Amino acid sequence: MRIIERYILRRASTLFLAALVWTLAIVWTTQVLARINLVTDSGQSALAFFEIASLILPSVLPIVMPFAVIIGVAQTLTVMNTDSELAVISAAGGSRWTTIRPVIALALIASIVSFAVDNGVDPYARQRGRELVAQARGDLLSLVIQEGTFRKIDDGLYIQIGERLADGKFRGIFVADSRTEGMDLVYYAKSGAVVERGNQDLLIMEDGEIDRKIANGDISIIRFDSYAFDLSAFAGASGTPKLYPKDQTLSYLFNPDRNDPVYKAKPESFTAELHRRFSEWVYSLVFALIALAVSGDARSHREARIHPIVTALTIALVVRWAGYFIANQVQPRPWLWPLVYGIPAGTAGICIWFIRNNRTMELPVYLADGLLSAARRLGERIARFGGSGRDLTSGGNV
Repeated sequence: MRIIERYILRRASTLFLAALVWTLAIVWTTQVLARINLVTDSGQSALAFFEIASLILPSVLPIVMPFAVIIGVAQTLTVMNTDSELAVISAAGGSRWTTIRPVIALALIASIVSFAVDNGVDPYARQRGRELVAQARGDLLSLVIQEGTFRKIDDGLYIQIGERLADGKFRGIFVADSRTEGMDLVYYAKSGAVVERGNQDLLIMEDGEIDRKIANGDISIIRFDSYAFDLSAFAGASGTPKLYPKDQTLSYLFNPDRNDPVYKAKPESFTAELHRRFSEWVYSLVFALIALAVSGDARSHREARIHPIVTALTIALVVRWAGYFIANQVQPRPWLWPLVYGIPAGTAGICIWFIRNNRTMELPVYLADGLLSAARRLGERIARFGGSGRDLTSGGNV
């Protein structure tokens, strides 16, 4: 690799790593905050929380890496073009491959890392995460059932205990269950206890009633002397956690256990997961080609309606959304699987055509004008709001 190519690779890699760190931090933070209630509600330690948080990283990394690639490459080429560096390279007799080779090298490295993480690290991280969640929910039976507080066991399921007795039993039990669409169940019981029978953890309620309300407004009340409410699905302590296709290794997806309850229920989900894993890793390469097609030519971008990096990110978002949409549709519609590979392959082909013909990939005129108009209106509103704030401040001082 020549000096100028190493120079481009170094600049693009630096911006790629910077974009990756910040994008990964933002996405990771949102994912962690969505799971913080599980740890706090079950009384887990800070160490358990950070372990669960760290196990999220392998699943987030393959998602954000292509966007870090396109940001790093597009910004590098745009700055080099603004500083006339690309024009100097072209005038000195350098071919387009001088720019393309380091970008493709960076994209291939990112793609290989993405494939390795998605297939070699993420499944084990997900399995460990399932175990920690099962352990946290197992502790739920002894920790979450506290006196005088409503505690969330699952989405739509809440339990409240009036008093915990010395013998381990409960007095004054209230359970609200709205997990079934169109039906609300409320359980009241004077006493009860959590017991283990076989592989089941049961909340045995005694001397109570069940209030059932359905969507049309009908209400029915059922009195009972004893009623068992199954908590084993939330405890997870009595058995191994349920593993879904995303949690399985690549070898297991090729040869799943025919007795796996998840496979019995939805065998097509394993095939859909295989297609996803063999297609998602190429998006880093596809996004690099988009950046090259948008901002890799040695020509002035002053006549462009919007900044090249905005154009590149807009196209990338549309392509990635289409890929996600088709990947989610493969499970109910298996005949759509060719599109899982066709979307990145077709996008790459279009970008290669633009690059070979020395054309710049741009957004349609009406879309670019619409984005500019929206940005202009937003800027005017912010300016008016700022001006109003200054007027109010000055008026108050008078």
